[in-house]
Amino acid sequence: MKLLHFEQGGLCHPGVRVDDRVLDLVPAWKNPELPPPTTLNQIIWRQSEYLPTIRGMIAEARLSGRHLLNADELMPAPAVPSPGKIVCVGVNYRQHAAEAGQDIPQYPVLFSKFSNTIAAPEQAVDISGLSRVDYEAELAVVMGRNARRVAPADALSRVFGYCNANDLSDRELQVRSGQWLLGKTIDNFLPIGPWLVTRDEVPDPQNLRIRGWLNGELRQDSNTADMIFSVAEIIAYASTYFTLEAGDLIITGTPSGVIMGMENPRWLRDGDEYTVEIDGLGRLSNRLTT
Repeated sequence: MKLLHFEQGGLCHPGVRVDDRVLDLVPAWKNPELPPPTTLNQIIWRQSEYLPTIRGMIAEARLSGRHLLNADELMPAPAVPSPGKIVCVGVNYRQHAAEAGQDIPQYPVLFSKFSNTIAAPEQAVDISGLSRVDYEAELAVVMGRNARRVAPADALSRVFGYCNANDLSDRELQVRSGQWLLGKTIDNFLPIGPWLVTRDEVPDPQNLRIRGWLNGELRQDSNTADMIFSVAEIIAYASTYFTLEAGDLIITGTPSGVIMGMENPRWLRDGDEYTVEIDGLGRLSNRLTT
């Protein structure tokens, strides 16, 4: 199931992809015993109640064609607009560690972003005044159940779904003080989407091709199999020290091909567009502006 948000009439609507169209969940809602969801967070928190109803609505919409919208005419909104926590992993692909001249870490390198960084697909990202902005194609994981001291073997059962992410970074600010927060937490520096794909459609998050294009030029082309720490290992490690809650977002690291690893870097500038695509998760594009 491919869930999403879109804007219409100044309001944010939850929807679901039905082939190449979008079913607007609110006007199409059929379950009188359950209120229609106003955000995907409600679906995540009460998935055992909402998902069966939505599956039935998808089947009905294919037959009737009612409440289906043209996806290309919709204004996309972030699939997870207000995650409780955003936990990011640095240096988590072997080839990326090599290009950055860094040793393979013994433990996951965790840092955080905040909700101000979330951006929608196709949303312009302002990089005014910044000098060394870099792209990072990444697999994002959305938690569906709380996890505390969960074992790796049970970790993926706590996941709700997956989406594309672009962990934009300003490298000058990232290294200025010796910690990464400032260079990572600039407004709209974490575009995600276009969809939130439920776990059942991603049977193995460690076997997904992940790519990124700068202005149509392929820059990153790898597979999540190159991760140093798997999605399950990241969830297990983080949950050893703090509770991961339903709706939290985990950004799992970027493969090689980032600007920082180039001999003669040309940093992102006004008018550039970066596109992220991961198998089965759609394409996420954002333009940089000043």
